[in-house]
Amino acid sequence: MKNKITLVSLFTLFVTTAFSQSISSSPYSIYGLGSLYDSDFGSISSIGSSGIALPSNRFINNLNPASLGYMYQNHFLFDVGGKSILSTYEDGSNKESRNNFQFSHIALAFPVTSKSAVSVALQPYSSATYKISNLLLPIENSTDKYILNASGSGGLNDFDLSYGYRIGKKIALGISANYLFGNTIDNRDYTVSNSITTINKTSYYNGLRVSLGSQVQIDSTLSFGVNLKSPSQIKASKVQSVVSYNNAVTTTIETDANYDVDDYYLPLEVGVGVSKVFKNNVNFTLDYKKIFWNSTNQSDLYGNYVNQDKFSLGFSYSKTKTIRSYFDRIQYATGFNYDSGFLEIENKKVDNLSFSIGVSLPVENQTFSALNVTYSYGQKGSVSNGLIKENYHKLSLNLCLDGIWFVKRKFN
Repeated sequence: MKNKITLVSLFTLFVTTAFSQSISSSPYSIYGLGSLYDSDFGSISSIGSSGIALPSNRFINNLNPASLGYMYQNHFLFDVGGKSILSTYEDGSNKESRNNFQFSHIALAFPVTSKSAVSVALQPYSSATYKISNLLLPIENSTDKYILNASGSGGLNDFDLSYGYRIGKKIALGISANYLFGNTIDNRDYTVSNSITTINKTSYYNGLRVSLGSQVQIDSTLSFGVNLKSPSQIKASKVQSVVSYNNAVTTTIETDANYDVDDYYLPLEVGVGVSKVFKNNVNFTLDYKKIFWNSTNQSDLYGNYVNQDKFSLGFSYSKTKTIRSYFDRIQYATGFNYDSGFLEIENKKVDNLSFSIGVSLPVENQTFSALNVTYSYGQKGSVSNGLIKENYHKLSLNLCLDGIWFVKRKFN
């Protein structure tokens, strides 16, 4: 028990330190609320971020609140994670590499009754960390152009409270309430001829989103899952300062002015998944998500929001018979993920394709505690149509601890 507490303390210190240092550094995070963040609990990152149909019996499944209905009684689950990402960006003529650490999540789950459980989690929702220099852009309704320099930081956090309830032995329903909150800082300067205008603004956001989920266990080897995320309105406001420089003359236009700005709208999201076990030790998972951005009627200064499709595929293998050594208890996994993207720039979608491979290393014999290690490689965007191509290598570490509570000792 002391070793487990020490392990939790060290791992939590690692991920919170990573969170304080950086969340992301992608040029595409300049759009909207920033780059949307996928926090994969347990071994989900190893199987291509799939798992809508998986139960929360060995780990906390944040993809579907209904999974909590299958949590084992007297088990207390704790999950904390972090990521290290090496990214390379290129636009056809330039190439740049960046390395950063990311906090992934901290979560816990516990049963309420023999058929229900609750989970609480804190995780990033989006990240807006970017730096763009000397970008030449056309002036609308003119043949002239201007130079843009921009830098940003911040993002939104997601506080999640979920509840799952099992009806009988084969059906479970669940509900999640997600409170999104945070701010983004955006600093820009626009150069036209000899005139420079700087705009520094901080935008504040907060809003609530509700998700509904269900899972059906056809038999011990086959299950289906559905998850619906409701359309939501994220309230926004900003504080802005504007200064103009023209021929050595400095003019302060406004300082820390408060504005009510257009709210941000999150779309309806529908996800379905299937899980199938073959020969008792190979688990196949497949998910599909449709996100209806078109219905929000939103656009960005440099692009448009379009409907998004996500495909996730995963395989995991674990030895279930004749376990003789520690290595027989290790679970191996691999997965693929394709995201069509929700941004369209110059009639070209910013899509994302990734491959992952990982292992789940048991921490102790009597529980489901494990250290999940995942390596992923992916590509986002492309060099064509003036876009930036992003290649990334990602190492994910998730520590899942399982404690058994309220069980009487059989021996003194």
